[in-house]
Amino acid sequence: MLLDERDRRILTMLQKDSRISNADLAEAVGMSASALWRRVRSLEEAGIVERYGAVVNPTAMGLSFEAIVHVHLTRHDPEKIVEFIRAIEISREVQDCYATTGQADYHLRVLCADLAAYNSFLEDFLFRLPAVASAQTNVVLRPIKRNRPVEF
Repeated sequence: MLLDERDRRILTMLQKDSRISNADLAEAVGMSASALWRRVRSLEEAGIVERYGAVVNPTAMGLSFEAIVHVHLTRHDPEKIVEFIRAIEISREVQDCYATTGQADYHLRVLCADLAAYNSFLEDFLFRLPAVASAQTNVVLRPIKRNRPVEF
């Protein structure tokens, strides 16, 4: 789907406030409410808008420990990788997971209540996965840029 300037404005506004009313969004981009609704539906159906949600402050929820974890696998056995990925997908602590090139096989962004909870995550979860050989942790001191809208 090719995006025009109106689509870009719609997407920018939805990323800033997904709760904006259809009428307010239509007015802001200079369209009728029904035309805007059809345009938003087409963006959703094309997979450009994947979902709507709220941005939550982890610290306010008691999750003040954040780390980037570089995971090295023992070997690239397809069954072990599938098992690793399934476990990561259901972990409450793992917020993001990326398969990457370079020294580490996977990079995780992990949120926990504190250092003790993170240690439990490592010992009781991550290091029990058969595919995991080792992990290196970088503790996040403070976020610089996070949850930014996709810009065009």
